[in-house]
Amino acid sequence: MTTVFITGGAGFIGCNLAAHHLRKGDRVVIFDNLSRPRTLHNLDWLRERFGESQLCFIQADVRDFDVLREAVHATKPDLIVHLASQVAVTTSIKNPREDFEINALGTLNVLEAARNQPNPPAVFYASTNKVYGGMEQISVVEEATRYRYRDYPDGISEEWPLDFHSPYGCSKGAGDQYVRDYARIYQLPTVVFRQSCIYGERQFGVEDQGWVAHFVIATITGKPITIYGDGKQVRDLLHVEDLIAAYDAAWKHIEVARGQIFNIGGGVSNSLSIWHEFRPILELLADRPIEAQYAQWRPGDQLVFISDNRKAHRLLGWSPKVDVRTGIQRLWNWVTENRHLFI
Repeated sequence: MTTVFITGGAGFIGCNLAAHHLRKGDRVVIFDNLSRPRTLHNLDWLRERFGESQLCFIQADVRDFDVLREAVHATKPDLIVHLASQVAVTTSIKNPREDFEINALGTLNVLEAARNQPNPPAVFYASTNKVYGGMEQISVVEEATRYRYRDYPDGISEEWPLDFHSPYGCSKGAGDQYVRDYARIYQLPTVVFRQSCIYGERQFGVEDQGWVAHFVIATITGKPITIYGDGKQVRDLLHVEDLIAAYDAAWKHIEVARGQIFNIGGGVSNSLSIWHEFRPILELLADRPIEAQYAQWRPGDQLVFISDNRKAHRLLGWSPKVDVRTGIQRLWNWVTENRHLFI
């Protein structure tokens, strides 16, 4: 039986990952301070669905190193998946110190807690495409409904230069590089996943983070939608089921994956512009017109980000399976069936 320790395990990705491992019969430890709105719903869902015989919950904060280290020592995980973080660029701008303490210091705490164990576990880190900055130097072509790369038909690879932009980009990027370096300096089996736009069921998206779910929730509940920029920005969408499959592939091939960085996203075939192409999908699902208001661009907002997934495919045998329309339909169905959670 594998023991998986998930920081931020009551969040969107974390609870889906926990459910995946519990279904497999693994032991799961969730380490979460429950600071994110509605995360308690996810924890209750896990408890109701799987019970607590193989599920351990520790309410604590990754900034508290002593508690974290003791929790790792007591539970003796084989794998730590570090998902706990401050997730919004706007919040990082308002409070850069707290953003740093959660994302950069919190990640260092996780690495030190792992390194200090008699049998150090592997550490997977959820990084972000924001470590590449605004990517203003890349040539982009404007089309009727979207922007596209002029010279990168397969998307952006892990070789693209780092250019941290915004306190959030800096703090997540610091964690990214620490995780990579602990594999080199301390031989800790770590893997960095530079994730693109992850979406799916049990995502309580808000305006600052989780835009796919936020737009779906707002459409279903009749709340206003604001588009920052012109709505032609393009992202590649990756369903959470496919992200978990990537984690599984890295764990299965840990001797190949250790010390590696992977860009993980939906790829070219699962890309769409955030409003000009997403809006018609929402209108089809809602069977009515949907309006939005526009606001100024946000700092560091990339015109296009599409992950080049070829390294993950080559080394891990991984590629996305859930197409974007199927994934959005699944998310729509979940929000519709659980509308009471959003009132």
